[in-house]
Amino acid sequence: MGIHPTAIIEDGADLHPSVSVGPYSIIESGAVLGEGCRIESCVRIFGSTRMGAHNRVCHGATLGSEPQDLGFKPELARPLVIGDHNHFKEGVNISCGIKSEAGTRIGSHNYWMAFSHAGHDCIVGDHNIFANTATLAGHCEVADRTFLSGQVAVHQFCRIGAYAMVAGVTGVAQDVPPFALVDGHRARIVGLNVVGLRRGGFSQEQRTRIKAVYRLVFRSGLRSGEALARAEQEYPGPETRSIVEFIQSSRRGVVSF
Repeated sequence: MGIHPTAIIEDGADLHPSVSVGPYSIIESGAVLGEGCRIESCVRIFGSTRMGAHNRVCHGATLGSEPQDLGFKPELARPLVIGDHNHFKEGVNISCGIKSEAGTRIGSHNYWMAFSHAGHDCIVGDHNIFANTATLAGHCEVADRTFLSGQVAVHQFCRIGAYAMVAGVTGVAQDVPPFALVDGHRARIVGLNVVGLRRGGFSQEQRTRIKAVYRLVFRSGLRSGEALARAEQEYPGPETRSIVEFIQSSRRGVVSF
């Protein structure tokens, strides 16, 4: 496929020979694109972007753009580091970093639907799905295999735990723990992400353990510390440890039922 004659590849951009670039796209000096990346039309990839192999970037997407931060200055820009096999649909926007040396980090095998967005200094794991216009404010952390539905808005510094699902048009102002399904104008736990757990290979025994832990932690009436300690004693297992560690490390508090 090669480089379209209308594309602009600035001197200093580092593209693997197998990279294809569509019409009217711009790749700035300093950008690095790995093997097999496919850049479609009218894409802009800013110079702070470091991209792995076999990523697809669709029409009108912007990667590594200036953060939406009133205090930003060009000399403060930090990298946007992207893994492998990600798919960025039309109009996706992901900001470069500004506050941390590591910058904004996106893992591998993520699917970003049209007009989804990740702000500066976000950390995103692997195999996540961001539906249309799903939005992460700055400094958010998303683990692995989550699903953020359409028009979800995640407040800055919030975390989304592994295998969680956030229903459409939900505002997330606190951490979403692993395996949970949350919904509402302000997110509340409304059950477990059972479909995601089944697809992820969790057994009936594991799903039952997760349900029991959530019942104990959120509905027993016990103080948080006591409930977490009892959960580890009564329902030992890696899923329990994951939930307990997530809640104990929360800075913004955790959404509840």
